[in-house]
Amino acid sequence: MLPTVGIAGPGEPDESQAAIERFLKASQQPVLLEPGEEHFSLVPGRYALHRDGVRLTLHAWDEHRNLVRRVTGHKAEQTGRLELIVEMFPRRSGKVLLIDLARPAAASVATREKRLSFREQFRTLLSRQFPLWKIAELSSELDLEHSLSARYPRAMLKRGSSALAAIGVSPHGAGADGVLTFGLIWLDHLRQRTPNLTVEGLVLFLPQGQERTTCLRLRWLDPSLAQWQVYVYAPEGHAGQADLKDYGNVDTRLEPYCDYRAGLSGQVLGWVERIAADQAVALTGKRDGGVSLSVRGMEFARAKGERLEFGLTQKVLAREPNLKEIEGIARELARLRAQDAADRENPLYRAQPECWLESQARAHLADIDASLEPAPLYGQVPAFAGGERGVLDLLAAERTGRLAVLELKASEDVHLPLQALDYWLRVEWHLERGEFSERGYFPGISLVRKPPRLLLIAPALDFHPKTETILRYFSPSIPVERIGLGVEWRKKLRVIFRVRGSGSPC
Repeated sequence: MLPTVGIAGPGEPDESQAAIERFLKASQQPVLLEPGEEHFSLVPGRYALHRDGVRLTLHAWDEHRNLVRRVTGHKAEQTGRLELIVEMFPRRSGKVLLIDLARPAAASVATREKRLSFREQFRTLLSRQFPLWKIAELSSELDLEHSLSARYPRAMLKRGSSALAAIGVSPHGAGADGVLTFGLIWLDHLRQRTPNLTVEGLVLFLPQGQERTTCLRLRWLDPSLAQWQVYVYAPEGHAGQADLKDYGNVDTRLEPYCDYRAGLSGQVLGWVERIAADQAVALTGKRDGGVSLSVRGMEFARAKGERLEFGLTQKVLAREPNLKEIEGIARELARLRAQDAADRENPLYRAQPECWLESQARAHLADIDASLEPAPLYGQVPAFAGGERGVLDLLAAERTGRLAVLELKASEDVHLPLQALDYWLRVEWHLERGEFSERGYFPGISLVRKPPRLLLIAPALDFHPKTETILRYFSPSIPVERIGLGVEWRKKLRVIFRVRGSGSPC
């Protein structure tokens, strides 16, 4: 690390110019940060350092902005970071930072400054849309005690004895789908903290094009508990309120069911049945008509049509001489992923816990809920247009014909309730249209068009403490239950508690 130097005075620009040039020469990804503003990339053709006698000027620009600052000194010269003293209008001093984003420690400073920048943009959005309300509180700090993220700036608006909770999403980072989770936590926190105020509802600000998931979820929250408002803002800063009624269409599809036995060639079906003779091997039909071969949730082979592929990290095409090798992989997985394995730190034991939990749920469905038919049992249907999710889904039917959505999570996740809602509302969508029976699902079962049950299943100690808070705001039309499992669920699936709605375990 370079030594820290003293502040160079206005009449001594040489040291500051040399420090800036040293920083730029040593940096791989230099940027200029002014507190509360978005950074400028200091790439050739986008900045200039001018010297006119004792006057040193730093000029940076991009497609939309332009910044000119007179440098009057510098301090805190460190590897990957240089703080400059600059002259601000009118005749006052300020600071700008030069940061090398290629260095992780320095990049964290840039992340914080970016958050501060959007916090001020969020302040402007609030002032424009709620001119008669006072911004009584505005923060983008992490609050672990109350499970509030630093990713989303949050505010309390106040007018007389009324208040609104507000939260925003920056246009520069991912995370729009997570904002409602923390918005509900913030709303509930304000209601608990300020009993003298009536916190009427929650206002969310989202970038244009990133509002769909949140608006769709809000349609399934209880309107009697809060006012739900979404404002969508454009890059230029203009914002408008979204009409939640316009977000009724769901990005989902339900492919016709195809039994893998009908889709595999005779030779490949014979190979699959030979490998599955090992009792530890499970066969799971896939949406595309293929079949997955796994041991306690870890896939080691898959088959479709005339192809059998195998491997743990990268699949290769199998031929008949490979069958003994594939059977050996299955036996080794069964040893390493045994319920009573001696080495529980082995990567193959610890890998893919949700998949292992799914395999346990499939094998012991009656232990979870005796009213559910053990078969057929489908995984990951309907399909999401948005890609992968952090939760594994199973779809079952009761003997009465009512559907049940099982959402499985083996570790603590504050987003579990709303991720489960995403899947539930898609199941409800297809059920209302009679598409499950039409497309070959649940043959022989007469499905009833009642709202599907929603079962959140996780180890009892791994439900996030805010799960109850979030479920409190669900529409009463969603029959949701939490099922807590014993810590040794890999050995035996044992239900520790079963709670309906947002109640607390006894």
